Amino acid sequence: MAIFLTEDSKIIVQGMTGAEGRKHTARMLAAGTDVVGGVTPGKGGQTVEIGGRDLPVFDSVAVAMDRTGADTTVVFVPPKFAKGAVVEAIDAGIPLAVVITEGIPVHDTAAFWAHACATGNKTRIVGPNCPGVISPGKSNAGIIPADITGPGRIGLVSKSGTLTYQLMYELRDIGFSSAVGIGGDPVIGTTHIDALAAFEADPQTEVIVMIGEIGGDAEERAAAYIADHVTKPVVGYVAGFTAPEGKTMGHAGAIVSGSSGTAQAKKEALEAAGVKVGKTPSETAELARQSMVQTVT
Repeated sequence: MAIFLTEDSKIIVQGMTGAEGRKHTARMLAAGTDVVGGVTPGKGGQTVEIGGRDLPVFDSVAVAMDRTGADTTVVFVPPKFAKGAVVEAIDAGIPLAVVITEGIPVHDTAAFWAHACATGNKTRIVGPNCPGVISPGKSNAGIIPADITGPGRIGLVSKSGTLTYQLMYELRDIGFSSAVGIGGDPVIGTTHIDALAAFEADPQTEVIVMIGEIGGDAEERAAAYIADHVTKPVVGYVAGFTAPEGKTMGHAGAIVSGSSGTAQAKKEALEAAGVKVGKTPSETAELARQSMVQTVT
C-alpha cells in the first residue's frame, strides 16, 4: 500500500502549460504517473503534447474532474495566482492538492487553509513550497526525482526537499512505501502528525523517518503524538543545529527566536518520545537501516 497517493490516483496539473508545469508533467509521466490533463484558465479545449502523450487542457478544476475523474491536483501556479488556484481546487472538492509553488505570501496560505477548514477539509493540502508526494513504483505528484529509489517499507515525512532526496537515495536498497514533503513555510496544510498517523495505519510501512528543522514547535508536537499513538519505529533528523539566532535559514519558517524552536530542543523532545535522532542525514539513514533489521528479527 501507500499513503495519500496510489497507482489508482488520477492527476491533473494546474499550470501545466507553463514552463515548470510542462517540465515536471513530463517527469511525472516518465515515472508512470497517471496524468490525465491540466488546468489553465482561458486555454480550455486545447491539447498539449508532453512526454509523448496528448493531454487535454481545461479551464477549471471542476471541469477537469468531471471530464477525467481526477482525484489529485499538482499546483505549479505562480505565487501571485496560487491562492486562487488552490481555492478553486478546494471548491471543486478534489481530494488531494499538492502545492509545489514557492514564495506564496503567508497570508494567502492562511486564507486558503482556512477556506479548506471552513468547507469541511474535503481537500487534503500538501505544501506549499514542497517537493510533493511520491509512492515509488505507483505514482509521483510533484518534483521528487523518481529514479533515486524504489518501492519498499520505509515511510518518510520531511520539511526539506533536498533532505528528502538524500534519505531516499541513501536508503534506496530498502525502498519506500511513500515519501511526503510537507514544506517548510510557517503555514502548511499536511503536518508531520498527519503523515505519522497515515504511516502508522499503512501495513506496508514498517519504519518511519521524520525530518524536521529549526523554527516553530511542529517537531515537539509530533514527538508528543508519537509517544501516545505510534507503535512503529521512528527515526528522526532535525536540520539547523548551527543556525544563528534570529536568521532565517532556507525556509521561511526556519528561524530561531531566543530559546524557541532550536534543533537541540526538538532533538530532546523526539528522543524523550523514543525516537532515534541522527546527528547527520547519513547517520539518520543508518539508524533507519538498523531499525528495519530489528523489525525483521
